[in-house]
Amino acid sequence: MPVEPTGLIVVDKPGGMTSHDVVSRVRRLARTRRVGHGGTLDPMATGVLVIGVGRATRLLTYVIGSDKVYRATIRLGQSTVTDDAEGDVVSAVPADDITDEGIRAGIAALTGRISQVPSAVSAIKVNGQRSYARVRAGEDVALKPREVTVARFDLLAQRRLPGLVDLDVEVACSSGTYVRALARDLGAALGVGGHLTALRRTLVAAASHAGAAGFTLAEAATLDDLAERDDPVTLSLAEAAGRFFPRREANPDEERVLRHGGSLAPIGLTSPYAVFAADGEVLAIVAERDGRARPEVVLAPAGA
Repeated sequence: MPVEPTGLIVVDKPGGMTSHDVVSRVRRLARTRRVGHGGTLDPMATGVLVIGVGRATRLLTYVIGSDKVYRATIRLGQSTVTDDAEGDVVSAVPADDITDEGIRAGIAALTGRISQVPSAVSAIKVNGQRSYARVRAGEDVALKPREVTVARFDLLAQRRLPGLVDLDVEVACSSGTYVRALARDLGAALGVGGHLTALRRTLVAAASHAGAAGFTLAEAATLDDLAERDDPVTLSLAEAAGRFFPRREANPDEERVLRHGGSLAPIGLTSPYAVFAADGEVLAIVAERDGRARPEVVLAPAGA
């Protein structure tokens, strides 16, 4: 029986494809249905999309919940129905009189812990149906605000055009932050409207620990690159877990316990961490609570 491929693939998603389109392509390349992604990118967006294959799909819930970094271009002076360039322009207010100081103040007000209303044309479910589907059906959808963290909102460059101002920015933010909603809200605060014209994810951050490394654009492979490989998996399960989580080594007794879903004595870590066998195999992702280190995800086969 052939061994199922297992591991992560860091893809440089092209524009014009949905995240599901990328998953479908990887399913064909990896010859398995067990493929998922670690955080949706809009069709217009490009950049880092982490794909899980085989047992590594169990790690994706942690990837989805991690911080992200984006490069983006915000256009002031126009609002669109989708808050990005994919949608029709619904209003235009000349932005010629917006000052540099006003732009900086608007960006500062959207930095830190903020309350954000997600874009109505989003994948958030409203009474069991995607918000974007309701909008496209002609409904007025009002989503509830959510607390998000924008750790950095840096202005890199700006260009003034007749009636418009384009801002190149870099945003480091928590999971669940909509960068196009930042563009919309910045434009609204300045009284001229705004939307996103370009978005590229450059980093999916790892857990904060010594030696932590996230998944970067520098290591991302294009779909054409992957198609030329015999095995599209670029990071083994153990490599991925070692990159993303703090590490704990298990002795043989602890290994046997973990393979069967049992808990271990705690070591005092407050975030989830990966436990490895002596041979380097990753056994489980555990979290400490109620005085024990309890497995959240068991990755190693029980019979091994």
